[in-house]
Amino acid sequence: MTTNMNRRRFSATLLSAAATSALAASGPAFAQATPVEGKDFTRVETPQPPGVAAGKVEVLEFFSYACPHCSAFEPTLEAWEKQLPADVVLRRVPVAFLMNADNFMRTYYALETIGAVQAMQLKIFRGIHVERKHLEKGEDLAAFVGANGGDSAKFLAAFKSFSVNTSVARAKKLMADFKIDSVPALIVQGRWMTSPSQAGSAERALAVVDQLAQRVRSGK
Repeated sequence: MTTNMNRRRFSATLLSAAATSALAASGPAFAQATPVEGKDFTRVETPQPPGVAAGKVEVLEFFSYACPHCSAFEPTLEAWEKQLPADVVLRRVPVAFLMNADNFMRTYYALETIGAVQAMQLKIFRGIHVERKHLEKGEDLAAFVGANGGDSAKFLAAFKSFSVNTSVARAKKLMADFKIDSVPALIVQGRWMTSPSQAGSAERALAVVDQLAQRVRSGK
């Protein structure tokens, strides 16, 4: 009896190890599969020069706080951003369409101005899409920032500033240059575009971005 029980335990252990091994092998294999142009990504119709220093790779994420897909993408994007190599620069670009576009564009650049993007980005998405808060005017957004550990006065001053006006105008130009008509969208080095919907998932889209970044490094 003891021998049979030991055999069963040993067999179960082998099966468990095999299953774990198979899962571990299949996950990275999917993530690292060579991206296919026209399927996983497309070439930008009119490539634009990246806004980063030589030797750096620029990744633009076009988004809107009003977009539920952007909200769902944000946690995965933030986790990816924390592990970026030193030569990759992520720049978020709010877009000039969907609900309350101008104020939401100003919101992002106000957060950037006061250094609060990392602290507030996910909270604002959750406030809009999960908590269903009416964050429409600058004062509403400032109150929300203050209630969530930020400086509401600094936020509101930045929200109304000339520099934020300038950033919004630049974002609108970028959106037009790349002909962005849906979000979230990712642009690598001004040359290639992908998205979670195109690549099949948030994780796969970022794996595609990683491999396109490697193309930039290799000069392809």
